[in-house]
Amino acid sequence: MARRAKGGGGGGAPEWLVTFADLMSLLVCFFVLIISFSNQDEKKLSVVAGSMREAFGAQSVVKRSGLIELDGRPENPYFRRVTRDENQRDTSFATEAHDARPKQGPEVDTHDIARRDLDVDVRDRYLMAAASLRQALADLPEVAELTKNVVMHTDERGLHIELVDQDGRAMFATNSREPHRRTERILQAIAPVLRGLANRVTITGHTTHARIAPGLEYSNWELSADRAESVRRVLERSGLQSDRIAAVVGKADTEPLFVNDRTLSANRRVTLLLMHEPPPMPANIGP
Repeated sequence: MARRAKGGGGGGAPEWLVTFADLMSLLVCFFVLIISFSNQDEKKLSVVAGSMREAFGAQSVVKRSGLIELDGRPENPYFRRVTRDENQRDTSFATEAHDARPKQGPEVDTHDIARRDLDVDVRDRYLMAAASLRQALADLPEVAELTKNVVMHTDERGLHIELVDQDGRAMFATNSREPHRRTERILQAIAPVLRGLANRVTITGHTTHARIAPGLEYSNWELSADRAESVRRVLERSGLQSDRIAAVVGKADTEPLFVNDRTLSANRRVTLLLMHEPPPMPANIGP
């Protein structure tokens, strides 16, 4: 019978290391499964991404129409429910005749080219204005909580700066035309930023559908107009030139943010519109 030669010990890894490697592999698979089945919070991810971009001095591309959040908080859902009014309707009626006529050759969409060029310039100016406003409000620690009441967004009319009431954080006393002291501090911070821009400003007051105390000959129309006028006075006292004010308007409850519930406090607001206007033509150029 042949004998087996006795050899030395094997050169493989220790048994405990094999067991440890198997355990690590199982843990990795377990974490992969957890991540694959988890629901990511897009809002939190966008806040983290925004913080990282600001830390490294990078900015994402911003479209001309959309919401500009303060302090990286995309938590204001108001403008998702805003309905477009008569002034925001598209201009398709003006192009129907042009589109219907026979084409004699390839045409260049000059409207689209001009719009793209304009969007770049307008976007840059609005981003600068929004960043300046954000910084001005960040420098006011005494009203830090109220910065959530200030929301900015853009559309074809310009940059909207909304001073929006929230439950427990009103910008005006109930049924009063005079702003709270903290509201004045916010307006005093906004005024220098507006003064440094060339755009004209419209101020519009809005109320909820709730009626003012019965027996008073004072309606939401007067209240919204008076609040807009109070905001104008604070802005002018804070340095905004009077000739920069294009209009002061009260619209009562006719343009709510929440169309399904006109009594919500968020419908009670004052809007500063930094108007988007074409540059004036030189006087020596005729029609």
